Amino acid sequence: MANLGFVNGRPGVFSFAGLCVLAGILVAGTMAPAAIGAGLLSNQVGDSVDAISAQLAAADPPLTTTVTDRDGTPIATLYAQYRLPVTAAGIATTMKAAIIGIEDRRFYTEGGVDVQGMLRAAVNDSAGGSLQGASTISQQFVKNYLVNVVDRNDPVAQQQDREDSLARKLREAKMAVQLNNTMSKDDILANYLNVVEFSGTVYGVGAAAKAYFGTTADKLTVPQAALLAGMVNNPSVYNPYTHADKALQRRNLVIDAMVTNGSIPASYAATAKAAPLGLLPDGPVTPSGTCMGAAPDAGFFCAYAESYLVHAGFTADQLATGGYTIKTTLDPRVSQVAKDSVDANVPTTQDGVANTFAVVQPGSTGHQVLAMVANRNYGTDPARGETSTDIVADASNEFGAGSSFKIFTSAAALVTGKAGLETPLPNPDSQCFPVPDAHSACYTVHNDGHYADPISLADGLATSPNVAFVGLESQVGMPAVLDMAYKLGLRNTLATNDAGAVPDPASGNPQYNEPQSKYFQNLLSFTLGNSPVSPLEMANVSATLMSGGVWCPPNPILSMTDRNGNAVPVPQQACEQVIPTGVANTLEAGLSKDTTDGTSAQAAHAAGWTRPDIGKTGTTQQSESVAFVGGVDGYAVSSMVFADGPRPREICPGTPVHLGNCGHGAFGGTVAAPPYFHAMSQLLAGVPDQAIPGPDPGYLTARS
Repeated sequence: MANLGFVNGRPGVFSFAGLCVLAGILVAGTMAPAAIGAGLLSNQVGDSVDAISAQLAAADPPLTTTVTDRDGTPIATLYAQYRLPVTAAGIATTMKAAIIGIEDRRFYTEGGVDVQGMLRAAVNDSAGGSLQGASTISQQFVKNYLVNVVDRNDPVAQQQDREDSLARKLREAKMAVQLNNTMSKDDILANYLNVVEFSGTVYGVGAAAKAYFGTTADKLTVPQAALLAGMVNNPSVYNPYTHADKALQRRNLVIDAMVTNGSIPASYAATAKAAPLGLLPDGPVTPSGTCMGAAPDAGFFCAYAESYLVHAGFTADQLATGGYTIKTTLDPRVSQVAKDSVDANVPTTQDGVANTFAVVQPGSTGHQVLAMVANRNYGTDPARGETSTDIVADASNEFGAGSSFKIFTSAAALVTGKAGLETPLPNPDSQCFPVPDAHSACYTVHNDGHYADPISLADGLATSPNVAFVGLESQVGMPAVLDMAYKLGLRNTLATNDAGAVPDPASGNPQYNEPQSKYFQNLLSFTLGNSPVSPLEMANVSATLMSGGVWCPPNPILSMTDRNGNAVPVPQQACEQVIPTGVANTLEAGLSKDTTDGTSAQAAHAAGWTRPDIGKTGTTQQSESVAFVGGVDGYAVSSMVFADGPRPREICPGTPVHLGNCGHGAFGGTVAAPPYFHAMSQLLAGVPDQAIPGPDPGYLTARS
């Protein structure tokens, strides 16, 4: 038999044939017809064991996966079974003595099975009684490996692994004999102690030592080792946190067994028994096993990294059991500064208001995600400001990003030649636009305030009049605008419906049974940003522009290695040149006026912000969502503040930002932009300014 994923050793010697013969004779003496059955049973056992042994040899034990930031510092631990494997040399002699004393006193002298015990079990089984014990540590290892490793996702097979039958005992016995012919006793014992359950999600003595006592397996004292050894018989019954009295009695029984076995002197037993259980409080103390156990500034990032890997072809079970080390692109400094900025803007427990913040690093060969934070934390307790939805990655901002969607209309106009940066756009205070391919009334749009008429595209990007952009959208055409939104970065967003969820054809309502990419084909409201959107994807839109028009997937993974330290390739979509570099540069130039002369200029001045950057604010009609999308010096950013409670209302500026009835409500420039200025000012302190590209002369005027 192979090493079963833990440690190898030297062979021992034992014959299984004699046991089967003796069992058959003994059964025949009780019931003659059963003698034939015993022979058939032996054949069946022989036929099935080789197949099961092959399964055992191929099955790696579930191990914990560690997720780290880009510096290698762990941010989360993923697991289905919390296990910290140790070698035979890494297990205290006290632990070895305790488990042998209570489970298999003849462990070092028997050949994998207890012949007397097996014969007793065979007689009892043939007589119709319940199957007796008599399992050696080698047999228990086989059983636990089948239950906890090979068949852990197959309840039917697990039931067979536990069934009270002679056939199961014989299968285990033959495999135990094979095991003793290929491994040393010390390694069998270590493997057993690595695979056995200690309660809940705690598996193996390494994890148990840490979870129950905050120590390591090589430092376990006699009372600690005895407690753990006593638990393996029935982890639920002898759980010291839920059944302290039973656990104490069982521990003391193990201590007595250690005396009987000569492992400890009788004079020490009384002292060991008098020791308290000595458990860590509120345990067993283990990592959460999911991304919800990550630090407040890393939970949403971790969840996105996990989802990214699932979409890349890994299963959730692989990630929870593979023992991988996943080094992410998370920049701890950027992430913490961003988290502090949103918390200062909207407190974590602020009723009904979420503030998300995503940072992506532009590049022509990849877009690395540096931070994904929110004032909310990733968890399950709403009273503590937690949410179990990845509100940074998903299209969970159901109210939209407002006028920041005018970026897509502008880019489509530049690419199609319908307008250039200096093109004057008609901009009356209000206008009713024909609805494409519809026979209903026209779509009426009003400007929020008075603007120049006409207004250049550049000035329109800075001051954001609605009429000019809906008119431009109508001229360019919805298919081209939606295609541009997809190309620049809203790939997952446009695949969701108008509720930010998976389209549901059973609803019978186009709003919910069609993806946004189809639903908005004839709706000019798209450029006003009133539909669900992913904050992360909006940051990646900025990254696409800042990368000269090259879209890359927002990538959270730097590297991945398996349990043995070998590199694991992570498939990734190729980067694409989605718009000409001249268009990207021209659009950046148009967006560079927002913080100097545009909708966020006042907030920029208040923050002492003077750096050249790009930006576009957005505010939905009822101020239930406001946004700032922009970038500076290698950081592409989206900051979005939106109503996230069951009773959404107008968002109001203030300290803190809150829900209310405040008249005109919040704007992207007054509420969403300040965290951007706060975070970027800290991150870029002492860093020289980086100029924004100038416009391409070929895209200053309309070409068609």
